[in-house]
Amino acid sequence: MLRAELDAIDLKILKELQHDGRMTNVELSERVGISAPPCLRRVRKLEEAGIIEGYHAALNARRLGYDLVAFCAVGLKHQSEAQLKSFAAATEGWPLVRQAWMVSGESDFLLHCVAENLTQFQDFVIEVLTANETVDTVKTMLTIRPVKRLGLVDI
Repeated sequence: MLRAELDAIDLKILKELQHDGRMTNVELSERVGISAPPCLRRVRKLEEAGIIEGYHAALNARRLGYDLVAFCAVGLKHQSEAQLKSFAAATEGWPLVRQAWMVSGESDFLLHCVAENLTQFQDFVIEVLTANETVDTVKTMLTIRPVKRLGLVDI
């Protein structure tokens, strides 16, 4: 399913669910202006097409004891397909890394990390990240505070 195949109702459904994925189908149908059964069919179709990938709770990391958010720009020694795949696979086993993006430019990967404190983050960078055999450079950026958090797509 391509964007061209999505009509105005589909786009309203996506916008509403991106804002609040916990609402009932009845509430969703009221917000988008159609009855509940066709609304549910549309949601299922969007899920089956892979447009809706899942539903998640937004957690407050600080209230859970995770006070540090940082980004790591990682450069690899070589940009061979094997090394790119190896590093990408390694990120799966690192709980501090919440998102990993392969990027172009000065770095090869950008990692979004969440840690309990600076010591835990430093230990990860020194003992895990820079110790990875494919890693050449690491530049870390500690965050101060979030200033904007939206869904990933502007509908």
